[in-house]
Amino acid sequence: MTNLAKLKSDRAQDAELRQMRVDLAAAFRLAAAMNWHESVGNHFSLAVSPDGKKFLMNPRWKHFSLIRASDLLLLDSEDPATMTRADAPDPSAWCIHGRIHANLAHARCLLHLHPPYATALAALADPELKPIDQNTARFYNRMAIDLGYAGLADDKAEGDRLARMLGNKSRMMMGNHGVLIAGATVAEAFEDLYFLERACQTLVLAYSTGQTLNIMPADIAEKTARGWEDYRGMAFAHFADQKRLLDRTDPSYAD
Repeated sequence: MTNLAKLKSDRAQDAELRQMRVDLAAAFRLAAAMNWHESVGNHFSLAVSPDGKKFLMNPRWKHFSLIRASDLLLLDSEDPATMTRADAPDPSAWCIHGRIHANLAHARCLLHLHPPYATALAALADPELKPIDQNTARFYNRMAIDLGYAGLADDKAEGDRLARMLGNKSRMMMGNHGVLIAGATVAEAFEDLYFLERACQTLVLAYSTGQTLNIMPADIAEKTARGWEDYRGMAFAHFADQKRLLDRTDPSYAD
């Protein structure tokens, strides 16, 4: 590679990393605006290396509504010194995101939080998202369910266990805990989280009536879930529009 070609390649990589930072910072701001955040906890991450082991993540205990692109930590899941540094991330964040990025290359963008309706469903003895409308059916047979909660997730063994539970799926209902979404991009992960919380809201409200749920037959639920695959482009359009709205109200997320 010539010096000029290398310079162009380096600039392209820098621009790509910059865009990743901006997109992930936008996701934090949007999550706060939608009331999915919780104090200064919860965490999002985005892989930046082909093997997924190097990733961006929010700094320890900073409110989602204040996070900027430049605040995001660049971490290596195989760096044993990470938690000894002054800017070490939240222990639970390192446990969950560090181990999933270390084990699952397909999990490029990880969004983990405790949004109200999804967490309410996760607190039930049966946290399965029943297919009672087209939003709930989006996730039919496409979610891992973890019923092995054993306290705060803050050690390597628990992170590895969660990675095994997620496996080749891209969504996980974490019993007694919350939810985790794994997407190929920030836009796709955000869209899945958006529809998951909407779907959980629908199911929780339906449960609250005390009436019998009108659960779709398995073939219709599966047909509906597959039908959603034709609408993947919605994720990018929705996320782009949400960023435009952020640009109007507080563009500091991109700083």
